[in-house]
Amino acid sequence: MKNFVKMTLATLTGLLVFCFVGFFLFAAVIGAAAALGNSEPVLPAEGMLEIDMAAFNIAEQDQEADPFAAIQSGEQVPATIGILKAINALNVAAQDPGVKFIYMKPDMTSGGTAHIEEFRTALQNFRNSGKAIVSFIENPSNGGYYLASVSDKIYMSDNDGCMNMITGVSSQMIFLKDLLDRLGINVQLIRHGKYKSAGEMFVRSSSSKENLEQNQVLIDSIWESWVSKIAEGRGVSADDINRMINGLELNFPQDFLEKGLVDELVTREEMEERLTSLYVADKFKDVKSIPFASYAKAKFAVDYKKKQKVAIIYADGDIVDGKAKKQVAGDRFASLIAKVRQDSTIKAVVLRVNSPGGSVLASSKIKNELDLLRESVPVIASYGNYAASGGYWISANTDKIFSNATTLTGSIGVFSMIPDFSGTLKNKVHVNVTTVNSNEHSDMYTLFRPLDAAETAYMQASVENIYDRFTSIVATGRDMTVEEVDAIAQGRVWAGSEAVNIGLVDQIGTLEDALNYAAISIDGVNGISDVQIVEYPKPQTSMEMILEALGAEKSIFAGTAFENVEKAFAGWDASQSGNAYARLPYEISIR
Repeated sequence: MKNFVKMTLATLTGLLVFCFVGFFLFAAVIGAAAALGNSEPVLPAEGMLEIDMAAFNIAEQDQEADPFAAIQSGEQVPATIGILKAINALNVAAQDPGVKFIYMKPDMTSGGTAHIEEFRTALQNFRNSGKAIVSFIENPSNGGYYLASVSDKIYMSDNDGCMNMITGVSSQMIFLKDLLDRLGINVQLIRHGKYKSAGEMFVRSSSSKENLEQNQVLIDSIWESWVSKIAEGRGVSADDINRMINGLELNFPQDFLEKGLVDELVTREEMEERLTSLYVADKFKDVKSIPFASYAKAKFAVDYKKKQKVAIIYADGDIVDGKAKKQVAGDRFASLIAKVRQDSTIKAVVLRVNSPGGSVLASSKIKNELDLLRESVPVIASYGNYAASGGYWISANTDKIFSNATTLTGSIGVFSMIPDFSGTLKNKVHVNVTTVNSNEHSDMYTLFRPLDAAETAYMQASVENIYDRFTSIVATGRDMTVEEVDAIAQGRVWAGSEAVNIGLVDQIGTLEDALNYAAISIDGVNGISDVQIVEYPKPQTSMEMILEALGAEKSIFAGTAFENVEKAFAGWDASQSGNAYARLPYEISIR
């Protein structure tokens, strides 16, 4: 009895301590969420606009900071700024007499190619307004230097230990067949399109000739676009820059200076002297700094007095079935488009696509709603980092398509994939399965046996039918014949700079260009400044992140070398059903 009482008291004490600690932890998270989500920036009346690329991320939409990350790190969490807000901030700064010039620290630039490309275009517009941009680099990278190359002056640290990462663009493809063979897993891939390589990682040990070809063309196109702008900004030929990179001639800060890629090597103190002089101040302490993230938040106000509205619908992420809050969920997204259609104050729509594709069923639902929307208002497409496969399916019939030069688009092809674990069960874990069927093919999707010839033909027929539907959609939307579409389809991925030449997109341009075009399509409107911009869907709040995180499971491979392998396997749950997919096989990030 005594032990029972002691145990009971100990348990109660433990519960009280747990509740006590849990309460304060939850309160801390709530407090962090409130602080991060609601704080209003206080800005000086004038100063230099400081763009520190390590202090914020550029994404499709604004995102409140993760309160859990803030508590865990104990440091300020980088802000996530939507590309439209970032562009708007630079446009406002160009006309703001309080902004004297831009001081940019481009180190730690990372993200999608299109986001970086659009941000640089806005920086160039700022410079064209007559105001200066100066940059200070310590560890040059592809993305960072690409941004810096727009500057009037590029200064570089003369400290030892600077790491040069300007090496050009690369892409890695992972192939899992050898691993799967060792595990006894047989992946059955059914596809249409010799370039449709989404399932190659599961059935090959190395890249097919066609996949290698398209990857090389894509990488070359992206780098050609970037290096040409770098060359223009620095007055150095693209050939010379490529020769420097290929010959590993850029190693030390002095190399950058001698090759004309930076203007001066300086210490941090000397950089402060340059900024003081440009600011026309006596001492550096008199130089007022305006953080870019704070400026963007303060200057992005919706003018509710403007009655004419242009809506941006962000199709950002994989296209998936259902109503999930994340990704582009077919049912939820179709409902959102229907909501926009019912709003009579919206006079034009920009469909912003940043998606590698996904479910054919979900893509079809979304496209059907977009077709209904087009009956009442113009729908203009703007492409972000990706607008491929399902992402292209939903946007091919829009009134006009704008793409960035580095956008990955096309990938007009279809695949279905079913893994067979019978070899694993029998030979690896020694499990035997007995199946009882009502019909001859009742167990064809069970994953416990391979498909027979009739079942493979059945699934191939489905894939062929969907491919025909895909090419007919593109033919109608792009005013081509089906034969012309097929010649540039076959699952092939194109960079935006190539896509415009073959008719898949209409014009190289940014999200801002697409918005301006949409605004002008409205009677009596002269441009984007005359309309109210409304965004769908609304991004997650900090509180929503908390509620989601409390029930989420973290990947055990997060942050490790195996994370990409885990992602490769992530689509298997969906593929088990035998559904057809239109998805890009890879993603490219710039660092």
